[in-house]
Amino acid sequence: MEIYRGITVSIAGSDSGGGAGIQADLKTCAALRVFGMTVITALTAQNSREVSAVWNVPREMIRAQMDALWSDFPVGAAKTGMLALPETILEVAEGIRRWNVGNLVVDPVMIAQSGASLIAGEAVEVLRQELLPLALLVTPNVPEAERLSGMTIESVEDMEKAAEAIGRTGPGAVLVKGGHRMQADSVTDVFYCRGHLQRFTDSRIHTENTHGTGCTLSAAIAAELASGSSLEEAVRRGRQYLRLALKSGFRPGTGWGPLGHAVIPPWTEK
Repeated sequence: MEIYRGITVSIAGSDSGGGAGIQADLKTCAALRVFGMTVITALTAQNSREVSAVWNVPREMIRAQMDALWSDFPVGAAKTGMLALPETILEVAEGIRRWNVGNLVVDPVMIAQSGASLIAGEAVEVLRQELLPLALLVTPNVPEAERLSGMTIESVEDMEKAAEAIGRTGPGAVLVKGGHRMQADSVTDVFYCRGHLQRFTDSRIHTENTHGTGCTLSAAIAAELASGSSLEEAVRRGRQYLRLALKSGFRPGTGWGPLGHAVIPPWTEK
């Protein structure tokens, strides 16, 4: 473990195009010198333009993967990504409770970059009721925050209200990401924790190579939690790593390009 700063588990779907999902999470962990493990919840056939097929992993296999990891390894943190079905969410929530996972980051993945839906409509309420109360942090983007809060978000003030509303459903903290508010030259994320609101504002990085941003940020936060960072420090570092990766993005296909995950942030150097 000398070269690694901790161990984290990504409970998410596989992106065959390599830009998001499990693949992005593992690349993020490697860049942050945290050993990444996986519980695969779905297989997707996708490229930079579309998601052409999805196969959801049976819940007994999800249970087997979780039990195999937590029964053997000292996992420091975990994150969830694509959980498409109610039964998938229920199985993951049972595993989180069974193994008493405290440092859990929930990225409520709902729509792919291409616009394809990655969660069944009836699964959203199960996510809200069963998984959010187990999370240390939930990281919705604006459209996801609208679904989870039942609100329309048109301003940073609306983001704050939505964060508070989601916070009342049980998670320890909420980070509403403002990147989807494309009219702004700056990007503001809203962090709500224990009754307190905080804004993180940066200049917008103008790029179309944004595939996997949500996966990358949540994985980076989980990795920093596994390394021993406090929640606020993990959020700050996760956002810094995301910006570095956005600046290094590229376009290997004809659609949305991925981030440049191989960038090494300075705080991980020995």
